[in-house]
Amino acid sequence: MKGIDIQTIISASVTGKTFIRLILSSPDDKKGDLNKVTVRLIELKNGPKLSFLYTYRIKTETKNHDIKKGLALAEELFGNTLTLCVIFTTEADYSFRRTKKGKILFKKSHPAHSESEFSTEHNMKKKRMISLDNNIYLEGLGITKNGMLNEGMSGKFRQINRFVETIDGIIDSSELKDKEKLTVFDMGSGKGYLTFSVYDFFVNGLKTETDMTGIEYREDLVRMCNGIASECGYTGLKFLQGSISDFDIPACDILIALHACDTATDDAIYKGISSGAEAIIVSPCCHKQIRKQFHIENGLKEITRHGILEERMAEMATDALRALMLEANGYKTKIFEYISDEHTHKNIMITAVRKKKTAEHSVYLERICCLKKFLGIKKFYLEDLFR
Repeated sequence: MKGIDIQTIISASVTGKTFIRLILSSPDDKKGDLNKVTVRLIELKNGPKLSFLYTYRIKTETKNHDIKKGLALAEELFGNTLTLCVIFTTEADYSFRRTKKGKILFKKSHPAHSESEFSTEHNMKKKRMISLDNNIYLEGLGITKNGMLNEGMSGKFRQINRFVETIDGIIDSSELKDKEKLTVFDMGSGKGYLTFSVYDFFVNGLKTETDMTGIEYREDLVRMCNGIASECGYTGLKFLQGSISDFDIPACDILIALHACDTATDDAIYKGISSGAEAIIVSPCCHKQIRKQFHIENGLKEITRHGILEERMAEMATDALRALMLEANGYKTKIFEYISDEHTHKNIMITAVRKKKTAEHSVYLERICCLKKFLGIKKFYLEDLFR
């Protein structure tokens, strides 16, 4: 890892104006107060600064530092307090992880954010994320009590806000930003953590009229969520009992399906495409359908000899096929980790935003066919739904 270190990458990206932000997380002391530090570049009257947002268990605070001091502080925090450091730039993302034995693991990946997200304006327009103050649904769902996070819920709260940030970015990059009313379906809404938060963000944050429906198979959760929605006065939010595969979706703007098991994710994608959704957001859970079919007769066979590696290959193959099917139907897709795997291993997200230009349908279908043949896959459930 010679020549690659945190200070060098931050300094080069700041100088080259590609720096977006830096996130330090995963503390050594899991019971300590400090959970995360987010660093961004700001422009003040006396020059550029690195602004550090410290997220503690029950509070946040901000401190601004000169570039040189900020670089040293970021490396010090990584070396002594926080074990995960991710640097986001417009050219690439860089991840550093410090193991318990002190070894530093480094990974470079494609950028998760675009150049449009780069800003040094200190007083730039701040979009409201989810607040703890007087939040009825967070208390009703057991995340907070008296405006403070309950023990063990800080990870869930970070997950909620990260998802809202993702939704916000999708709105900005699509035709949805100009709509006066949004129709949203959350398939397999569960306890409604993200359903309530997204509705709250749309209605109270973006000031956009929203008709949102959570679909959940378990009747007790449907009753509970409808009760909390009523208590909040959320007249545009309702929860209905049903399964993803059987529920008929009318025309909608956004379809969400998080942690839908195996082919239920495919059912949700199919429903979203069929309903003409402008945006489809899924976070898959387990990939049994493809894994059972692997019949590989090439060099990749060495990987599938090992169960854990075969499982991961099934995940990659399934989600790659899903992305291709979305692209075949006119969507631009991204696959990324939407939250650190320290909070949940179900952290892969596929986002799809409808493109203005029609895709070459046959080209993508041919790519699906080639991938299936290479992996010895006979049937792909999502493809069969369209047949």
